[in-house]
Amino acid sequence: MSIANVGSLDRIVRIVLGAALILAPLLGFVASVSSTLGIVLMIAGAVLVGTGFISFCPIYRIIGASTRSNS
Repeated sequence: MSIANVGSLDRIVRIVLGAALILAPLLGFVASVSSTLGIVLMIAGAVLVGTGFISFCPIYRIIGASTRSNS
């Protein structure tokens, strides 16, 4: 089991930004869904949403960072 290392504010930012990155190509704001940029944005958004929901970021673990308070 992984140890949570993403704090509350970080979770909210990740979920909101991730949702925006997923929706941008779907709504045609940045690129089309079938373009490479659209696919990359949607994958990045999915990663952000996923790490926000599970409160764990593998990159934070690698670099020894955490935004979660210990209280």
